[in-house]
Amino acid sequence: MNAMIAALVRNKGSVFLTFLCVVLVASFLFFFYDTPGTRIGAEQPIPFSHRIHAGVKDIQCEYCHPYVSYSRHPGLPPVEKCLHCHQYIIANHFWIRKEHRYFDTRTPTPWKKANYLSMHVLFNHQRHIQKEIACRQCHGQVETFDRIRGKTFYMEFCITCHREKNANVDCWLACHS
Repeated sequence: MNAMIAALVRNKGSVFLTFLCVVLVASFLFFFYDTPGTRIGAEQPIPFSHRIHAGVKDIQCEYCHPYVSYSRHPGLPPVEKCLHCHQYIIANHFWIRKEHRYFDTRTPTPWKKANYLSMHVLFNHQRHIQKEIACRQCHGQVETFDRIRGKTFYMEFCITCHREKNANVDCWLACHS
């Protein structure tokens, strides 16, 4: 042990430079791949705030995601859905005017996908809504988010929930049929 300490003391310059390089590389990798800004989700074409709409205004998820109760896909709000309210509420705001331009040109709002699921999984929102599984159970408390953080759903997440609820965990009957 004494010999190792003596060798480290003799080579303290090299040890310090090695340590410094390791710290710099680790810092670079952290800030490049996992900066705090990457945890807020994709920037949308219209900066929609779930905190205001689902939180403050208490608009139910199903209002903007119309297919969630009878389809495999929740559906994204069409331009007309946004303008149903914003025809009158802050109608001249910059972002609402942009939404009007989408409407006038008959162009759907190019919302960016936030949540991801493997292509081979046949997830069915309808089944979960019928079993009265709250949206926040999978998507988190979106009513507190200005920007949806997004999530990649992995099998472990689903299996854990199914086991907790004593639901079907047979691969081919539940998710992969």
